[in-house]
Amino acid sequence: MFNHVMVGSNDLERSRQFYDAVLGVLGAGDPVRSTAASGHVRLFYRHNGGTLGVSQPIDDGPATYANGGTLAFKCDSPERVHAFHDAAVAHGGSSIENPPGLRKDSSGSYYLAYVRDPDGNKLCAIHRVPS
Repeated sequence: MFNHVMVGSNDLERSRQFYDAVLGVLGAGDPVRSTAASGHVRLFYRHNGGTLGVSQPIDDGPATYANGGTLAFKCDSPERVHAFHDAAVAHGGSSIENPPGLRKDSSGSYYLAYVRDPDGNKLCAIHRVPS
């Protein structure tokens, strides 16, 4: 359904350092750097058919995060969830909500962690626990 997801950044270099570390845990390589016709710089991280873009706001306003919005990244193990969380915190992010761990709801069991990136975007690392 989705081609890509884009988040804004007020400090693209700080975001590059954060996302290089966090998405590197998932196996994503270096981002593709792109300059829009407007002169604004964007970074595109591509992995397993998905793309995350990090961009200077094209309208020259400040980048803000979506209240209620969350970007979730699939992880192949609980250990990868922890590594994602730890890389996020070590590179300027902040741990939010409950500590990384097992959560259950009517749809199943998940091992997950929530963090905010340096610009306040809410991220989730999630591993679905097989039934």
